[in-house]
Amino acid sequence: MKFKNLHKTALTTCWVLAFLWVLIPLYGQQNTPPKSSIEFYFNQADQLKHKDQLNGALEALTKAAELAEKNEDEKGLVKSYHKIALIYLALNKTEDAIYYKDRASIILKEIEYPYGAAFEKYMEAILSSEKELYFQAIYMLTEAKRLNNDRNLLNNILLTEGHVFLSLKKYESATKNFNSLIVNNDVFEKEYLATKAHLGLAHLNSDTENWETSIENAQNSLKLANEFNFYQEILEANELLSATYEKIGRYDASLMHTRNLLEIKNSVYTIDKLKLEDKTADNIQFKMMTEEIGRLDKKNEELSESVNRSEITAILTSAFLTIISLLAVSLYRNNQIKLKTNDLLQTKNSELKSARDAAVQAMEAKTNFLSTVSHELRTPLYAVTGLTHLLLEENPSENQKEHLKSLKFSGDYLLNFINDILQINKIDADKLEALNIEFNLKKVLADVISSLQQSAKENKTEIKLDYDDSIPQHLMSDPLKLSQVFMNLVGNALKFTKNGEVTVIAKLKEKEEEDVTIYFEVKDNGIGISEDLQQSIFESFEQGSIQINREYGGTGLGLTIVKSLLGLFDSKIQLKSELGKGSSFFFEIDLKSKDSLVDDIPFEITKKDYELKGLHVLIVEDNKINQVITKKMLTKKEVTCDIASNGTTAVELAEENTYDCILMDIHMPGISGEEATIRIRKFDKETPIIALTAISLDDSLESFYAAGCNDVVTKPFKPEVFYQKIGEHVFEGKTKNPVS
Repeated sequence: MKFKNLHKTALTTCWVLAFLWVLIPLYGQQNTPPKSSIEFYFNQADQLKHKDQLNGALEALTKAAELAEKNEDEKGLVKSYHKIALIYLALNKTEDAIYYKDRASIILKEIEYPYGAAFEKYMEAILSSEKELYFQAIYMLTEAKRLNNDRNLLNNILLTEGHVFLSLKKYESATKNFNSLIVNNDVFEKEYLATKAHLGLAHLNSDTENWETSIENAQNSLKLANEFNFYQEILEANELLSATYEKIGRYDASLMHTRNLLEIKNSVYTIDKLKLEDKTADNIQFKMMTEEIGRLDKKNEELSESVNRSEITAILTSAFLTIISLLAVSLYRNNQIKLKTNDLLQTKNSELKSARDAAVQAMEAKTNFLSTVSHELRTPLYAVTGLTHLLLEENPSENQKEHLKSLKFSGDYLLNFINDILQINKIDADKLEALNIEFNLKKVLADVISSLQQSAKENKTEIKLDYDDSIPQHLMSDPLKLSQVFMNLVGNALKFTKNGEVTVIAKLKEKEEEDVTIYFEVKDNGIGISEDLQQSIFESFEQGSIQINREYGGTGLGLTIVKSLLGLFDSKIQLKSELGKGSSFFFEIDLKSKDSLVDDIPFEITKKDYELKGLHVLIVEDNKINQVITKKMLTKKEVTCDIASNGTTAVELAEENTYDCILMDIHMPGISGEEATIRIRKFDKETPIIALTAISLDDSLESFYAAGCNDVVTKPFKPEVFYQKIGEHVFEGKTKNPVS
């Protein structure tokens, strides 16, 4: 086949180069049983590469490439070549790396593979960086991020970008990149990325002569590297610590790390690796020569048989020529018809491609427009809800109170609508992905039910939780997105159920070691859904009928959001319903359990009413109306405030004064709230900083925490949540992102 012929030589060369040119072979590798999955070899190669066992990594990647060719998996072959190229870069064999990158490029010209295209830009950025073409490297990394949405590759792009910023002495940008990787949730390389990020910060602080911070980060990196056997990072951290301690006159500590380096470099392990390299190279060379001789022998036999058949072939050829001549005229006419058909197909394909490009551009324009609109609406909406809250607390007359309550209801309704639009917009733009962190499922469900009790009371409906106690207490998944699923399902059930009952069910369906399958169901005895409308109920802005929309209100986006969020968990929502008798929405999710963890925090956490009187707070906010509202809300609690209208002023005030808390708006002209937080954290690591943001499509909570924020409150916020957050961080010292 064409595909096999195209890459046969590349794979043969892969086997030869992978075993003859590797400098550091795998030591003591156990024989691994053959696997049918290419991903198995990729994961194995990554683990071996991090431990500096590059010879073993090449062996695993060669097997992956061989399996990809056997299965005619072009994408798998591209990924294999790219990863092999990275190994050769680690071995300082740039020409070999370029060879494999070029082999991948040839295949990419024939297929549509965004991940492969992004990885090629990532490789070009690394090669440009090695040539000190740093701005070209930044451009290539930006292109790679645009083409790709794979979390692991994005994290590696951030790491490389951080090192490029470091080379350009753009220390603030580099710091932001490295900090975001220290708190990363990468499924494949979490510890390795954190180790490299600490090393990056250590080098950065060494360059800027922040010796103590450099040592702290180098020690953190060394601790992780030792724990997970990252050989090169152990060497690098020891070298950096030795040099840094020497610069500050701590010669005993410098000597200790120098000795560590000598012990590692002169260890039996290192010497054995060199011996094993020579032995492996000889064995592979002998094997490849034997196979080549066998192929030549086989070719000679085929040629001998061909000579014996040549006379018969000559006779048959004469007969065939006559037949071919007769067919030629017919084939010529058929070819003319095919050429005309191909021209027509090319024209149609071009038209379809133009239509597709126009549709993609329209989708991007819609996404950006909705993101901007939903973000911009939050600022005036904050004024509406904030002023309404303040007026309700100033003892209005009964007539005024009724109007203000209507205004508050309208503000809350509009906020929910904006939140739904932003959520759908993120889903359409592929901006959402499931995290994988430890959580308590029962607490997640209990919190959802608690937050919806007021709506249940208004409809005189009871919410029940039917929870299977055999479900493990510690599970791994994305609790926030699960909360959103149940908030929408339970909220939807309450909306259409009056004087009734809503039940949330969680049952353990299957458990095998750490793999857990849980069955969920939310059922009600409300108005139900007719059978002919059940198929469309999950589409955007669908609510069953115009009459239902008028009577019950809402956006019709809740079930669409549920369907999309469950897709992130590879799960599918199902529905059973009957008019007048209620509805039941159910689904299953596969999770990982962590049975070895022991609870060290009580299940129930009681909310406290904090006494904020006497606190002194800095409000960082560029909008004048929002400044007035936030200050007045705090004044009611007898809290004194300073106001900064931009990030630069905020940094100056924070340096000159002492505050109990800083309320930081993220989106401001000039330097952003994130940038201001990074600057403040250079001289103040203690004062709680709470981000106040009208969150938009491209905002990342992870980047807020990486910048040094302790918590995030989304505008417009509920006053009780606002006061609670301030109290927690000032009096309890709670922090979601410890500042190192």
